[in-house]
Amino acid sequence: MALPRASAVAELLKPITWFPPMWAFGCGVVASGMPTEGRWALIVAGVLLAGPFVCASSQAVNDWFDRHVDAINEPQRPIPSGRLPGRWGLYIAIIWTVLSLLLGSLLGPVALLAAGVGLLLAWAYSAPPLRLKRNGWWGNSACALCYEGLAWITGAAVMAAGALPDGRSLALALLYSLGAHGIMTLNDFKSIEGDRQMGIASLPVQLGVQGAARAACLAMALPQLVVVVLLWLWEAPAHATGVAALLGVQLLLMRRFLAAPLARATWYSALGINFFVIGMLVSAFALRGGH
Repeated sequence: MALPRASAVAELLKPITWFPPMWAFGCGVVASGMPTEGRWALIVAGVLLAGPFVCASSQAVNDWFDRHVDAINEPQRPIPSGRLPGRWGLYIAIIWTVLSLLLGSLLGPVALLAAGVGLLLAWAYSAPPLRLKRNGWWGNSACALCYEGLAWITGAAVMAAGALPDGRSLALALLYSLGAHGIMTLNDFKSIEGDRQMGIASLPVQLGVQGAARAACLAMALPQLVVVVLLWLWEAPAHATGVAALLGVQLLLMRRFLAAPLARATWYSALGINFFVIGMLVSAFALRGGH
């Protein structure tokens, strides 16, 4: 059996999707307040675990179990196009899952546990019998928790030698996970037709284009508003002001997105989300200043 081309494997693993969990892991590192001196190898390994391993595994799993949907929505993808023939998509998903667990074990019990939870969510999201993505509320929640909250908590815990982050860090991780639910909904606008034909009840299928767009904007904006309030209560007014300003920019962009959500979902994903993730880092520095 011939080996697949490296370019097809790289496309299957979708490097562009690795950024959110890598960034969230870094935010957890910052929020921990722990010194980075002498720990850069640990930090780099954790970032790699979050992105090129766990996230990449989730992408491979999703592409394999979504191959019939992708044949409608994205026939150029490696599996439906035949560039990854036979069951190579499944084999790569399994191999990357095992490699992720091995790397997690080298980083200690906390990283291994986090990797295991993230991989369980990835398989539950895509694979039967659970296949959480069949319902946009559940599927997007699993992705958002894995990409943002779990990665944040892992970064903070790894820096604290396995100790659970404090309540403030956990609160921010949860709030940004809730916000990421809206980000995941944006990604569903490009696959409405295939999802409808294959019985996948994404939010655009359930709520319609306009309803899903409004739900996505609320999911992204409201948690950030709570973050602003919490930062003020935690006596970090400069950081609260910064997050509020970043949220204000997003609200302006959301207004344009809502005027034509189907045409501008990708545009908002490319532009508006940048201000969301910068706000994550600003809020993480607020915690660092309080340690």
